[in-house]
Amino acid sequence: MTGLKASAKQAALEQILIPARIVPVLTIDRLEDAVPLARALVAGGVNVLEVTFRTEVAAEAAKAIIAGVPNAIVGIGTVLNGDDLHRAQALGARFAVSPGATPELLDAAAASALPLLPGIATASELMQAQARGFGLLKFFPAEQAGGIPMLRALAGPFPATRFCPTGGVNAGNVATWLAEPNVVAAGGSWLCPASDIKSGNWEIITGRCIDAMRTLRKK
Repeated sequence: MTGLKASAKQAALEQILIPARIVPVLTIDRLEDAVPLARALVAGGVNVLEVTFRTEVAAEAAKAIIAGVPNAIVGIGTVLNGDDLHRAQALGARFAVSPGATPELLDAAAASALPLLPGIATASELMQAQARGFGLLKFFPAEQAGGIPMLRALAGPFPATRFCPTGGVNAGNVATWLAEPNVVAAGGSWLCPASDIKSGNWEIITGRCIDAMRTLRKK
């Protein structure tokens, strides 16, 4: 990845994540839930969405949201390889997210126009991503990988690297995560738990988003 191309894609990703603050991680099992769920989130002030490639309908769900909810900024999560990255770009996603950072995936991202947020949990993984021009990374699984103390430890040798922690982030600790100077946004599924999606509790999801964003504005 050339420095110019890498920095341009990283800048594009920052422009998406920094204003968002919270990125809900969506696992959609039924296609008919996709658009109502996205509309509920956007109505609550949460418009950057990560639709994970974890279900059979994920690709169609992402496509439906992109077509039907124009105010949503849709990224594709659980991108594991170059093929997944190409699929995400073909769907019209604005960015991609991976739980890890294999050399194959990082090389594919270098050749792609789609910004990638690669996942890391250790200093060595961070260095591999950094060597390919990635300075904005997903810290995953955030709580299980050492939580905020680990993130602060990484800030010592890697002061310019910034993170989007995901994994164990919830309503009770998201503000604490976002208060860290090297955190630009945080991801998680607490805004729209599977039980609410299954029951179609769209107003509850919207209300939870409104409360979360109001709380963050007060910090």
